[in-house]
Amino acid sequence: MVDALIPRLKEVFELEYWQASLVQMAWFTAYLLISIPGGMLISRVGYKRGILIGLGLMALGCVLFYPAAAVRTYGLFLAALFILASGITILQVAANPYISVLGDMRGASSRLNLAQAFNSLGTTIAPILAAAYLLGDHIKNTDEINALEEVAKNAYFESEAAQVQGPFLIIALFILLLMGLFYLIKLPKIIDEKSDHSASSFLRALKHKPLMLGAIAIFLYVGAEVAIGSWLTSYFMSLELHIVIQESSSLQAIVHFISKTFTGKDPSLLDPKGIVGSFVFFYWGGAMIGRFVGSLLTGIMQPSKVLAYFTLGAIALILISVSSTGLLAMWTIIGVGLFNSIMFPTIFTLAIAGLGDLKPQGSGILCTAIFGGAIIPLITGLCFDLAGFGLGFAVLTLCYLFILFYGRFISRNQIPPLQA
Repeated sequence: MVDALIPRLKEVFELEYWQASLVQMAWFTAYLLISIPGGMLISRVGYKRGILIGLGLMALGCVLFYPAAAVRTYGLFLAALFILASGITILQVAANPYISVLGDMRGASSRLNLAQAFNSLGTTIAPILAAAYLLGDHIKNTDEINALEEVAKNAYFESEAAQVQGPFLIIALFILLLMGLFYLIKLPKIIDEKSDHSASSFLRALKHKPLMLGAIAIFLYVGAEVAIGSWLTSYFMSLELHIVIQESSSLQAIVHFISKTFTGKDPSLLDPKGIVGSFVFFYWGGAMIGRFVGSLLTGIMQPSKVLAYFTLGAIALILISVSSTGLLAMWTIIGVGLFNSIMFPTIFTLAIAGLGDLKPQGSGILCTAIFGGAIIPLITGLCFDLAGFGLGFAVLTLCYLFILFYGRFISRNQIPPLQA
């Protein structure tokens, strides 16, 4: 749902693109600052307690959306996002390597792709809800707000606050329920109590070349995926696709189905952003489908080769989209989500293979690289402001070219395990 906050907060606070991208900056700065401390924490307390700590911080961050929306202050929104992201960071540092070691390492990529597919289920449904609840009403500018009577102005502010408060309070409740479930479940203890918990262990882990290059690949992949997801609504608006959609009975039927099925709202109440925002569903839906397919492919094929093939597909679709218009541009950029699908779990498992008890440290390093989700959207946002979407998509193509290199590097080299 964070992607939908960007166009909404952009209008609420009348921000430039680069200012709106501070939403992603606040979110992904948590990965930069919390990942390595999170890896140290998990190497001491274990995966289960790490998961519980991560879920607790997530719930706190969601609850803080209530006062942030009530006082209508952009800085407080960013603070709440940072705390929420800090919890997710610790959760990822704990859960991803835990899944990878629950079985034969040859099936690690397949297992993590399967687990990430369920993660993608959430990122498929959330944009639909967000399109209705966060993008579905008219946002007044400063002049319109100042023209209101005091009573009407207060009512408008309360309505704006409630639009954001409700969804995140519901999410907080579900996270607390999940915490209770994990507290009761018995999970196998995997980390050796005598393993190295020191800061120097991170430097030892970085000597593993697949981890070092994998961290760069994760940085660029997450940045590219988030940049596309963050700017899809704005990109579609620049192509005036809301007009194309309204003129097509089949596309209107899709909007109607998505809106009525998942929100119960009349699609006629959606503004242009809400209309085109409904199609972000297919971007994340493609990622979900791709991960289920990827779970099968990485189980029967060399994961590094699957990564290379999928990266080539993403590059091809970006180039087609940026050199076309209308529905072709829309569906090809949406299709990138399908090819993005297997990249994170596959890069992750390739990067930590052979690390042994240093997997929490390796996971911390890789999750730090998720900070790319703050940097790449900021760079592309500046490119969009300066020269339009073409330059921004050229930056994204360069990101995918490095991921292609990483897949080929792993495929061509036999990497020995890291020595203790």
